[in-house]
Amino acid sequence: MKFIIRRDQLIASVQDVMKAISSRTVIPILSGMKIEAKQHGITLTGSDSDISIESYIPAEEDGNVNVEHIEEGSIVLQAKYFPDIVRKLPENTVEIEADDNLKITIRSGKAEFNLNGQDAEEYPQLPKMQTDDNFEMPTDLLKSMIKQTVFAVSTMETRPILTGVHIKLENNKLTFTATDSHRLASREIPIVNGSTEFSSVVVPGKSLNELNKILNDTEDAVEISVTNNQILFRTRHLNFLSRLLDGNYPETSRLIPDQSKTTLHVKTKELLQTIDRASLLAKEERNNVVRLNTQGDNQVEITSNSPEVGTVSEEITVQSIEGEELKISFSSKYMIDALKAIEYDEVQIEFTGAMRPFIIKPANEDPILQLILPVRTY
Repeated sequence: MKFIIRRDQLIASVQDVMKAISSRTVIPILSGMKIEAKQHGITLTGSDSDISIESYIPAEEDGNVNVEHIEEGSIVLQAKYFPDIVRKLPENTVEIEADDNLKITIRSGKAEFNLNGQDAEEYPQLPKMQTDDNFEMPTDLLKSMIKQTVFAVSTMETRPILTGVHIKLENNKLTFTATDSHRLASREIPIVNGSTEFSSVVVPGKSLNELNKILNDTEDAVEISVTNNQILFRTRHLNFLSRLLDGNYPETSRLIPDQSKTTLHVKTKELLQTIDRASLLAKEERNNVVRLNTQGDNQVEITSNSPEVGTVSEEITVQSIEGEELKISFSSKYMIDALKAIEYDEVQIEFTGAMRPFIIKPANEDPILQLILPVRTY
């Protein structure tokens, strides 16, 4: 195997596949990175037990040559050293060559590295996904759906199913939902060209966080296909495969109250900054609790006190308050996470009483929803 490749292209691909490589793997060869050279381009692969990433660098694209002098072949490289070597090479091109004894030579300018490789035949085959049942969506929309939900997954392994995001595609509607049983985040969008439906797949939150880092903010389509225990995200140069979580995701729709007693309309940034300030004194106390009291004339008071530290109170003017007066306490961290996830200037917050879950959503009826359980304060 031999080829000469543009270093910036190689670095970008290496960084992507490294997100799937773990030094703590049980299968020694998976701590390496597989490189496969074909006449049409180079494929890099990284995998652990949860996710597998393939990054493809075409030999030629849009009139630019990325890879030349290709002699076909494949090898597994030591992922521990390869990324740093490539990053620090002196020239803009890199020559990589592997001989029959699995020795790899990496040359750039006057620098030359020799590494021991491993036989690519021993690298586990990635499951090939049937791609008949799939649907497409814009990449930037997928990224924003992940961002608006994944933060609410549980970090506790006691209920493993809650460490993932629940995804369903029914009646041309795609819904992402995440909950850790104290809060819930969900987002729904219409899908026009889907040839498939599924009622419940749960993708590990960790997988979606990695996917989000790798995907570019473009309107190009990402193709998504699901089989019984895997989900595949494909873009032009990337295959991202994740295992799914086993188990039944709890029915969350009944958590969402259908009527409200108090509704606030408020500017997102103003409320976010006020709660952020109030939480400064609530750092260690009972889940960073802050209190919200509605007052007349569209005034809302946000307070927090921790007996050892002190108290803080701030009034903010909201666009409108409808319904009953309200005093409610909640975790400032959950509220801050929820407000950050909603990328709109104004939010509507619907309360159904001091001890009931409340809902935060964009004022423009976009189907993004954040739900938070209040905290009982005595």
